[in-house]
Amino acid sequence: MAGEHELREGEADEVEERVPAPDPELEARRAAALSFIRRLGDPVLRSRATEVDRFDESLTGQVARMAGLMHDAFGLGLAAPQLGISQRLLVYRVGIDAPVIALANPELEWSSKDEETMEEGCLSLPGVTVDVDRSVHLRVRARDEHGDERRVEASGLEARVILHEMDHLDGVLILDRTSRDQRKEAMKALREAERDRSERAA
Repeated sequence: MAGEHELREGEADEVEERVPAPDPELEARRAAALSFIRRLGDPVLRSRATEVDRFDESLTGQVARMAGLMHDAFGLGLAAPQLGISQRLLVYRVGIDAPVIALANPELEWSSKDEETMEEGCLSLPGVTVDVDRSVHLRVRARDEHGDERRVEASGLEARVILHEMDHLDGVLILDRTSRDQRKEAMKALREAERDRSERAA
């Protein structure tokens, strides 16, 4: 449901969780995890993912890998397309010590008309945060990694994380859900960051 910033109160999805102090080992693991995550410009992030149709050891392994990368990247959520995999599969957690939940082929059954505006970041848009309106409450039907039916009723941060990750399954990014001005600022920041990376690599 994070770029190069810390989680502020209410901030959601792939937004970084607060890390007490820089730790070289943690930072190295984070950098390694982020190297697997596709960034804006990759076509997979703009495509509708395909249904999961096989619930086997390969899928449970994929869920475990996604959970590990999400943890190492300090994320709250991760969708399969962010790893270049066209699957309607996502994982998330609502706290650093919370269990990881996998949702395959999630379908939104209901969402409240009540909405909140909060800042969101995304692992595929490092360094960028924008304001996004999301429903406060929702109910989702999905399957877990073993193929068993799973229903989730969520509110607040958990609902926001789920909606953010479900957007990824349809090729929708937070840039599509914010104001025009914030989108322009975000694109400017992304271009500048890419230019800086290119200069350092040269």
